[in-house]
Amino acid sequence: MTQSGFNKPLTAWHPEQPPQLASQPAEKSSDAPRLERKQQQVEELSGAAMRAEAGIRNLRFRGRRLEIDGKAYPVRVPHLLTDLERDDFPSFRGAADGIALRLQHNDRRLHERLKPAAPIARLVFEMLEQLRVESLVEDHHPGVRANLKHRFSAWSAQFHATGQTENHIGLMLYTLTQMTWALLSGNPVSEESEMLIEAPRVSLGRQIGAHFGLLRRTRHDQQAFAEHALAIAAVIQDMIDTLNQEMALNEERDASEISENSHQNFSLLLELEGEDGELGGQSVAASGRELAEAAPAYRIFSTQYDRVLQAGKLVRAELLKDLRETLDTRIRAQGLNVPRLARKLARILSAPERDGWEFGLEEGRLDARRLSRLVTTPGYRQLFRQERHQPHSNCLVTFLIDNSGSMKAHIESIAMLVDVFSRALEQAGASTEVLGFTTGHWNGGRPMKQWLGRGKPANPGRLNELNHIVYKDADTPWRRARTSMAALLKPDLFREGVDGEALLWTLSRLQARREERRIVIVISDGCPMDSATLHSNSDDVLDTHLRQVVGQIEARGDMELYALGVGLDLSTYYRHQLQLDLEHRLDNAVFDEVLQLIARGRRR
Repeated sequence: MTQSGFNKPLTAWHPEQPPQLASQPAEKSSDAPRLERKQQQVEELSGAAMRAEAGIRNLRFRGRRLEIDGKAYPVRVPHLLTDLERDDFPSFRGAADGIALRLQHNDRRLHERLKPAAPIARLVFEMLEQLRVESLVEDHHPGVRANLKHRFSAWSAQFHATGQTENHIGLMLYTLTQMTWALLSGNPVSEESEMLIEAPRVSLGRQIGAHFGLLRRTRHDQQAFAEHALAIAAVIQDMIDTLNQEMALNEERDASEISENSHQNFSLLLELEGEDGELGGQSVAASGRELAEAAPAYRIFSTQYDRVLQAGKLVRAELLKDLRETLDTRIRAQGLNVPRLARKLARILSAPERDGWEFGLEEGRLDARRLSRLVTTPGYRQLFRQERHQPHSNCLVTFLIDNSGSMKAHIESIAMLVDVFSRALEQAGASTEVLGFTTGHWNGGRPMKQWLGRGKPANPGRLNELNHIVYKDADTPWRRARTSMAALLKPDLFREGVDGEALLWTLSRLQARREERRIVIVISDGCPMDSATLHSNSDDVLDTHLRQVVGQIEARGDMELYALGVGLDLSTYYRHQLQLDLEHRLDNAVFDEVLQLIARGRRR
């Protein structure tokens, strides 16, 4: 999954031994799930390192955003942005160390109160503060100091290589950054940078000299340092405003284009930061309406060949019987306690339902039929009645399974998981449905051929035909559907996957049901993938659509949505998700983790 514009993934890494990630060529789009797993591995290791260094327990990455105590902690400093495809291992270590030092030595409330409003001034203020905290690394941490130096040097080389220093504004920001880093860290700038900034350093020094000279002296006092940093930021803002005006008057280039190209590697969505410190002023679970307005409309080139298929008709009866026997054998070998699971599900899913009256009680509502007893027996007190309520599971649980090719390696464990859950849910009194989604072909089907025949118009939308598969519908008992559910083990049914449309299909099925509580559990191993669509549209068209659909469902509130990530954290998309480890035995603990996910989601 890729991110465009300024919204690059914030990653860092800090293990002792580097996994085989750095300096590897970028994966193609077909390897997106594997790249996403690597990204999450980076974030998990980074989070662990920062928790240890900063002493903060509730720190983690969620959907490529750093969170502390469940709230976003945006890091808006250019050289801490790392890229999985571009940066080497020491760069990830340096970025992690820089964030940890920020958490240790920065008073965020003070910083938020002092930061200027103008975008460029804020950008400069953020950069100066980050370089301040990095200069506070202690002498007995030479490895951290080396990591920070490596990361800054790597970013400097990348910034220069992109051509951002070829105009006045970019060169000014770059010069200030290099000057400040050298002053606070005590390290010399590279020879290449020294030659580049020689002339602008003299000019800039005359403008900010008095305040710049006091930065190192005040670096241990955040508020005192901020006074000089604010003054410098104001000067830079005025200088860049003046340069933009001159460029616009000279009609050399549009000023906004200059500004964007010049500080692209500095600006980190500063203009979108909300008052609560979260990007865009919105939580991760933005409403579906807001998501829909923020993203372009999702398009479908043709729905002519989309199909809803019955799983039992896709596999020969003999083969289906063999697959069912294989599945039963594997389930028996796991030693799973289905009755125990059913009891736990009943407790989680059941709700009290009126079931008549209890009579002859000493409190409650007065029972007029027993008043005559009070006349004949003055001490009689059982004159009352109360409504009786019994637990009842008026609930539908739908499993929506990603039938993309990358899921083949895990499908046996997933089939066992879903089969056991379906049996236990039925014993608990709930209805169940098992659905799957894939495409009709690899790399586009008949819609792709139609598009080619029409001259390949731009932005055609989804270019493959969809296969939505029903393994078990809600009205069919597990015993009757158990054979067709074994079709999950047929690997040639698995191709690519369009998750957003599959969720909409599932939503339409649930809306036709009468159950009071409706739950969807998505089982997937990564982002949406249809090669034909991604190659012919923007890279994130399927990804954006999935986010929109999930946002809409979660904002509605009339059904519960959970996701089980197969070896992958799906918090990028879903508010309530669980990462499953299916590499080992499928035991009762795995089922308990899923139950805990549902219980937590219900309480929120």
